[in-house]
Amino acid sequence: MLFDSYSLNGLSLNNRIVMPPMTRSRAGAGDVATDMMAEYYAQRASAGLIVSEGTQIS
Repeated sequence: MLFDSYSLNGLSLNNRIVMPPMTRSRAGAGDVATDMMAEYYAQRASAGLIVSEGTQIS
């Protein structure tokens, strides 16, 4: 069941694996996402649904 495809509000997912949001605090100056952050999520993109990390409220 974990590896079965799934549809979530019209979003087709290859499986039911979800990476929860994490506060890694890796943003650059001005709280902008960095190339390192993009690479981090790209490396995990094939695993399933990813909820990106939390952000600061200004």
